[in-house]
Amino acid sequence: ELSMNPIHEAQLNMNRRQLLRAAPMALGNLALGGLLKAEGGALPAGGLHHKPRAKRIIYLFQSGAPSQLDLFDHKPGLEAHDGVELPDSVRMGQRLTGMTSGQATHPVRPSRYSFERRGESGAWVSEMLPHTAGIVDKLCFVRSMHTEAINHDPAITFFQTGNQQPGRPSIGSWFSYGLGSENEDLPAFVVMLSKNTNPIAQPIYDRLWGAGFLPSNHQGVKLRSQGDPVLFLDDPAGSSRADERRMLDRLAELNELRAEEVGDPEVTSRIAQYEMAHRMQMSVPELTDISDEPESTFELYGDDARVPGTHAANCLLARRLAERGVRFIQLFHRGWDHHFDVPKNMPIQCGETDQGSAALVTDLAQRGLLEDTIVIWGGEFGRTVYAQGSSTFEKYGRDHHPRCFTVWMAGGGFRPGTTYGETDDFSYNIARDPVSVHDLHATILHCMGIDHLKLTHLHAGRDFRLTDVHGEVVSGLLS
Repeated sequence: ELSMNPIHEAQLNMNRRQLLRAAPMALGNLALGGLLKAEGGALPAGGLHHKPRAKRIIYLFQSGAPSQLDLFDHKPGLEAHDGVELPDSVRMGQRLTGMTSGQATHPVRPSRYSFERRGESGAWVSEMLPHTAGIVDKLCFVRSMHTEAINHDPAITFFQTGNQQPGRPSIGSWFSYGLGSENEDLPAFVVMLSKNTNPIAQPIYDRLWGAGFLPSNHQGVKLRSQGDPVLFLDDPAGSSRADERRMLDRLAELNELRAEEVGDPEVTSRIAQYEMAHRMQMSVPELTDISDEPESTFELYGDDARVPGTHAANCLLARRLAERGVRFIQLFHRGWDHHFDVPKNMPIQCGETDQGSAALVTDLAQRGLLEDTIVIWGGEFGRTVYAQGSSTFEKYGRDHHPRCFTVWMAGGGFRPGTTYGETDDFSYNIARDPVSVHDLHATILHCMGIDHLKLTHLHAGRDFRLTDVHGEVVSGLLS
């Protein structure tokens, strides 16, 4: 079956030499058309593979890995095992990180936070997330997520690209490539990093929103909270927009000549990027000017929404981007790497993120946008039930745990008021309905009207896709 990439149709009628000569230009024209005309870059002639439930995605990535045990995966039975060595029958010889493999003991540490069933759905939520607790009937919780990676960088890279090794296109780039943007004046893929209040938080690298081997105009565009929202967007002193327009026209002519000569798709991608930057000079200042927001907006998101770069402010900008047709919006919030002193650090991260995340879902719902917008919340893996470092109730930490953890989704075809999957009594292994990273990616693509098997790109002699050679759509998550 043909992939979404239109080059595959050409392959049927080309010999190898013709293909090698024509493919770069075909891809280049594809990339240019996607940005200049705001059309899907890699869609089949008939449109999407099936009727979509969602048009856009907002991904609230909690970098560092929130503890499912302290937020969502309530295990009241652990009180009876407090301080007891983790049973071998639970661990089953599974690997540990170098940070705890040398510990003499691995004592079980239950959460110190109280949990309540919330909403009509009765989802368990910790006292640390009171605002999230108020919207549980709009959320679809997955308690049975699991991943292959046990350390931060490969685990984050895996969630963002479908592979633990750097170099693959990011998830947002795949959506930009496949669907394009609904707004020709803004990129299809926008990234924001929240202000970091943790001095030892895990770093975030630009490659996490890179285009990999896709045309470079599909990489994420980062909005900054200090200085110009986008670097080099303003005209040089003394120049006018008319001067810039003439310069871009002449530059495009030169680049088109170069593209005809060498057949490099990156030349036409560069033309598209120049044109997008020119249009963003008008669209980005309007986007980031929140002075037109009513007071009720800040009552919903909290006072942090007035402070550029906070998670709440970025959530508000995410809503404004969604209103303007941006396809994929990614927010990174760091500081969840709680190896030590969960009781001190957990309230800080929850306080910075809880209200903004819940407000975004509520705001989208009030504006009629949630039904065709997917909101995702989660980190790269979970945390261990056993304590790292101090094992006292007042100071316990938790190590990395890829075997099971919790994420949630809202809107866009996901079943609201649902808790999917179960873990064992120690939140150490999955007891029912596992969901892999590839499964989650396949399901998100499905909600956007895309068959994950068909969104491919020919590279290095084979077709690549976001889900690689894995992934199944999880029908139990869908409404």
